[in-house]
Amino acid sequence: MKLTITGDPVAAGRPRFSSRGGFVKAYDPKKSRDYKTLLKEQAMQQLPDDYQPVGCPIEVDINVYRSIQKSVSKKEYARRLSNEVRPTVKPDTDNYIKIILDGLNGLVWLDDNQITDVAAHKYYSDKPRVEVEVHGS
Repeated sequence: MKLTITGDPVAAGRPRFSSRGGFVKAYDPKKSRDYKTLLKEQAMQQLPDDYQPVGCPIEVDINVYRSIQKSVSKKEYARRLSNEVRPTVKPDTDNYIKIILDGLNGLVWLDDNQITDVAAHKYYSDKPRVEVEVHGS
């Protein structure tokens, strides 16, 4: 199964902590929460109405397509678009993996402990998006 999430990818932010009544609570930053909601909404639109989350071991392949910065030259823009130059700047690939797996957990698969293999790749594109492919093991 392949899902495409359109829009600029967002990496998982560091959890925030608050204290209330002597108890400490961890929570996601707003940008991370909003992106997880977007992931779920767009994935639900692409899944069949009668879809049930996968319950077997799975492999997940993730391609993250980031926007090309507007400040680069036309030559550099073309190099990035052709994948001659790939993103080696923050955010880190593992933070993209984390937010995508968390966002699709319980919707595409029952629990992320079923994921036995993950492959992730970062690219530049003039059409920012995330492509997620799920294969049963």
